[in-house]
Amino acid sequence: MKVLFLPEVEDYLFELIEVLYRKGYFGFEESAVKYIKSLEGDIRTNLFSKRRRPAPPFFNRYGEKLLYSVFAKSRTTQWYVFFNVYQDNGETVFVVRYISNNHVIAQFL
Repeated sequence: MKVLFLPEVEDYLFELIEVLYRKGYFGFEESAVKYIKSLEGDIRTNLFSKRRRPAPPFFNRYGEKLLYSVFAKSRTTQWYVFFNVYQDNGETVFVVRYISNNHVIAQFL
């Protein structure tokens, strides 16, 4: 099993570190880095075992026939990971196409 992130998703996660720090969600930039690395690691390790749901049509802008899974990182924040699943030479490959949280996209789910 392999999990790949589109370049746009990697850019988003990198920029998110600065946003989380600048907006005061974390007092230290290192804490924001640790949080994002933890989220990324959780996705890479557990995406294959998470419950998958078909993404609503609103998310078709990120790809066709998307699935999504939920990653709870705190009591108040859940991250939604949108992806496709492919088979490549017998290996299952998850391609993450979009990530956001309940504070931004809950109304579309």
